[in-house]
Amino acid sequence: MKIAFDVDVIKELSITDMVRQVADWGYRYIEQSPHPRINPFYKHPKAGKDVITEYKQAMKDNGVDISSFIVVYRWSGPDEARRQAAVKNWKRMIEIAVEMGVQVINTELSGNPNEPEICEEMWYRSMEDLLPIIEREGIRVEIQSHPWDFCELNNETADLVKSLRSEHVKYLYAAAHTFFYDKGVGDIDGMLAYAGEELSHVLIADTMNHTRNCRYIVNPPGVDATIHQHVAIGEGEVNFESLFKKLRDMDFANRTFKVGGEAIIAASLFGYPEKMARQAVETRERIERELL
Repeated sequence: MKIAFDVDVIKELSITDMVRQVADWGYRYIEQSPHPRINPFYKHPKAGKDVITEYKQAMKDNGVDISSFIVVYRWSGPDEARRQAAVKNWKRMIEIAVEMGVQVINTELSGNPNEPEICEEMWYRSMEDLLPIIEREGIRVEIQSHPWDFCELNNETADLVKSLRSEHVKYLYAAAHTFFYDKGVGDIDGMLAYAGEELSHVLIADTMNHTRNCRYIVNPPGVDATIHQHVAIGEGEVNFESLFKKLRDMDFANRTFKVGGEAIIAASLFGYPEKMARQAVETRERIERELL
């Protein structure tokens, strides 16, 4: 199992300093989330030769590797022009991943919850375009559902993954999305069991249960938006005792896959860079204690 750190919270650093910081916190792997110079949100990948050269040298100097790229593109539409642009972005990102020796890309569905039927159709259309390339290049793509997406539910998204019947497509569980995954119940044990053998990646961060009365107050009431956090374990309401126990029961730490190798677990803490010197280390140590 690879234990990674999502570098979104330190992406303002130079590439070299970002890699060095992850190593200083005791991580051997980086989860490279959207970065303006590498794989920006929704836009075409930007990683030029200078960025790739610097990144590779920084990893070599610090004993760190990239476990996975995160990309977020509008590959589920509902606008067809945007979907086609997203497929182009995907193709370029796969080339970059191959060039950098990264076999895993994880992503969101990135659709519109107000048009779920159209978005699901668009997503399958994109997969028809991309899956042959993903399989040819030996990439493992991991799908997560996300708040304010055409599918926010754990089981339904796991079914989308399973429907493709490909060793190259797996499922990602984000703890910070737990209460969206089953409409506030928070049955982590049941949801991980449902994902089953398709579960290849877990993101560790806490959040509050948005379904409880007045946990969040948003004005005007009924606004078409969602809210959640990615805070440290214990700062929200996710049952991490249940999560880690279930991962132990599933022997998640020893999972390997035909494509992409080991399972991945990543610290996915956003919003509080001033806390990271402590929380990044505490999160890694908690993962190691619970699963290794």
